[in-house]
Order: sequence, then structure tokens, then C-alpha cells
Amino acid sequence: MDIEKRLSEEHSRTLTMAVVDYIGDDKTKFKVLMDLFLNGQPKLIQRAAWPLSYVAIAHPELIKPYLGKLIIKLQQTDNHPSVPRNILRILQEIEIPEKYEGYIVECCFSILTREADPIASKAFAITVATKICKKYPDLKNELRLHLEHMQNYPMAPAIKVRIKRSLKEI
Repeated sequence: MDIEKRLSEEHSRTLTMAVVDYIGDDKTKFKVLMDLFLNGQPKLIQRAAWPLSYVAIAHPELIKPYLGKLIIKLQQTDNHPSVPRNILRILQEIEIPEKYEGYIVECCFSILTREADPIASKAFAITVATKICKKYPDLKNELRLHLEHMQNYPMAPAIKVRIKRSLKEI
């Protein structure tokens, strides 16, 4: 399968699952998808994000060498909404090395405080931040302050549920 060609032509769940099945746990095929996600044209980056998250969650060993690059991508503010959403989806499901925790929490806090970020990104950011912050008392307090502040404003049900769950965990 020519992943780039297929993603250029179509964006659907059917194609996403076909790409996921094609890649499986193959490092070489995964690298092709990862290169599209990190270096492709905006439309390809957007379309590569969805299958990337499914493959990375199913085979976390494939994403580990790219975590540093994913964090750099997550820190960029000009991404299509699918980019942070799918990176955070991956991060909530995999084991995060300690050396990346600070960068990731900082990104999550930024997403939580920016009004422009979509609901799904905020929901995933809450879960990822909770996962990391519950290990560190100072970060737990900071996350609690962010979440309590968010509760003062109208929010989507997905955010309410995540905040409630997070406050119980921390």
C-alpha cells in the first residue's frame, strides 16, 4: 500500500483501519506513516494523525523512539486540531518516560488554558495531566487549581466528566 497516496485521496474510518491493519507492528511501515505525520503537507498530517494513534496504542513500542518529536509537534500552536487530539490520545494510553513528563504536563496545562482548543483535546489533556500529576504533590495542586478554575465556566459534558474523574484521582 502506498500510504501517502491513499491518505491523499481519501479520509475515512475505512481507510484509517486499512492503514492500521497494513502497518500492524512493522517498524518500517510505521516509519512511513510517522514521516508523513511529522513532515507532510498539512492535509496529510491531519489524515495521518488518526491511523497513527491507533497503531501507536496497539503497538506502543513503535511510538517510543518518536516521543521527543511528538512532544515538539504537540508544542506547536499552528497544528490542525487532529494533531494534538491524536497525540494526547496516544499519551493517555502509553507509558510516558519520566524525562518527557514535564514537557507534556506543560503542554497539557497550555491546552487547558487556551479557549481556542477543541473539547476533545482538552478532555485528553486532562487525562494525560492527571496521569502524570498524581505522582507529584506540587503538580497535583497546580492541576487541581486549573480544573477548579475551569469549573467556573460553562463547559461540555466531556470536560465535566474528565474534571470530576481527575479530581477524584488526585
